Amino acid sequence: MDSVNRADLDKKSEEVSAMFDGVAPKYDLMNSLLSLGQDRGWRKATVTAAEPKPGQRILDVAAGTGASSAPYLKEGLDVVAADLSEGMLVEGKRRHPEIDFVRADVTDLPFEDAEFDTVTMSFGLRNVADYPKALRELHRVTKSGGTLVICEFSTPTWAPFRLVYQEYLMRALPLVAGLFSSNPESYTYLAETISAWPAQEPLARVIAEAGWEHVQYRNLTGGIVALHRGSKA
Repeated sequence: MDSVNRADLDKKSEEVSAMFDGVAPKYDLMNSLLSLGQDRGWRKATVTAAEPKPGQRILDVAAGTGASSAPYLKEGLDVVAADLSEGMLVEGKRRHPEIDFVRADVTDLPFEDAEFDTVTMSFGLRNVADYPKALRELHRVTKSGGTLVICEFSTPTWAPFRLVYQEYLMRALPLVAGLFSSNPESYTYLAETISAWPAQEPLARVIAEAGWEHVQYRNLTGGIVALHRGSKA
């Protein structure tokens, strides 16, 4: 299968970037369709967990088209939206010209040490091959006392629902994507990454090992998504 159409679980950054370039124009619409509208609530919960305060500087990584970044701007924060996909950045700048979009690899961020009060990453960490390194890099650019918020797909807590959810991921999600997306193969990849991603507790341990303190998580929608939060000493 052509790597421009989809990436694989090796998660080579250039393949992941190219894949997201191709789905950028309809990415937010597809998210809403495939999550049955739940994505709006997940974004709102992420903003609440970040506890934004006017004047703070925030880095939103894997920002895509800026849907996750725009709420922070409305709260009066200085927002930097970072993404590896040039296609996502182009679409984001078109939709939100008031936001500062930067092309960046989360494992090698182009920012100074202790530059941000808060760093967030929504639905992007599982696409990074060396995600422990990404968490350490996010720690580096965060000020002392600063906050990390990771919003990511996770493992449903109720076993019967978990089985139904796995069936949806591997069967229904690619089918629905095939009806509405020009690149349904990319959603097969996304389903695979969700299925292979660590559950809540193992991810919390990796976050703590990256240097973050007071690591906690909260399940959303029965554990389909989990919000992980930590602070820098």
